Amino acid sequence: MRSRIFAVLAIAILAGGGLAYGTYNVINAQAAPKAVAAPTEPVVVAANDLPLGTELKADDVKVVNFPKGSAPEGAYIKTDAVIGLGITVPLVKNEIVLPAKLATKEAGVGLPPVIPEGMRAVSVRVNEVIGVAGYVLPGNRVDILATASPTDAHSDTITKVILANVQVLTSGTRMEQDQEKGKPMQVTVVTLLVFPDQAERLALASTEGKIQLALRNPLDKTAPETPGIKTANLMGLVKAPAPQRPQSAKSNSPVPVTTSAPTTALLPTVEVIRGDKRSAEVIK
Repeated sequence: MRSRIFAVLAIAILAGGGLAYGTYNVINAQAAPKAVAAPTEPVVVAANDLPLGTELKADDVKVVNFPKGSAPEGAYIKTDAVIGLGITVPLVKNEIVLPAKLATKEAGVGLPPVIPEGMRAVSVRVNEVIGVAGYVLPGNRVDILATASPTDAHSDTITKVILANVQVLTSGTRMEQDQEKGKPMQVTVVTLLVFPDQAERLALASTEGKIQLALRNPLDKTAPETPGIKTANLMGLVKAPAPQRPQSAKSNSPVPVTTSAPTTALLPTVEVIRGDKRSAEVIK
């Protein structure tokens, strides 16, 4: 009786093991489903940060795979199509290179392709103070202030905003020869994008007087008309018209206080001596 039980148990173990082994083989024999790769397409992007006017070279661009259909229309698929062309806008690393950001082969490279039709690029020499202490960078917007005298009289010297909301194309340094010492010196040059009539005003202002750059908020598109200011207005001898300021500037920004000397100090006075006392009497 006991032998029969062991025999039945052995048969059950062998049958169960065989069934498990067969199931394992069947499962392994089935091929695992392969992941279907999404289709891609090659796209040319910038390999490094590239400044305005750069001539693209082989090291400046590279090809990366984008999901098919996700690249902008007109994107290049081969680097050979863009090598040798100049860029008209600054590019950052991994930014897609598009035809709208490149100059044609006929336009060349550097600054000329960046100048829109009907406008001109004018370069002016500035120092650290005139250049807003080095904060004027390409793409900034500035106002141009000119200080000059329409006559030879110093009292007629006036400072006035002659150009407003002017775009800065480039800002950098170059070597020039010092006219007095004859030695090379480093000067700062700012190139501005202006219309032809504005180029005339800028050239005259830099020749006949002094110019100053005033950095402005790029979101501010206003161009207020100013009467200018003379020395007499500055010192309080002649009352200047009240300046017109935007409402936002009145409510959010502190208004600079214009100080002037007391009126009595500007009027003619006579020193009167009475005994051991002295006093200044104003002549009215």
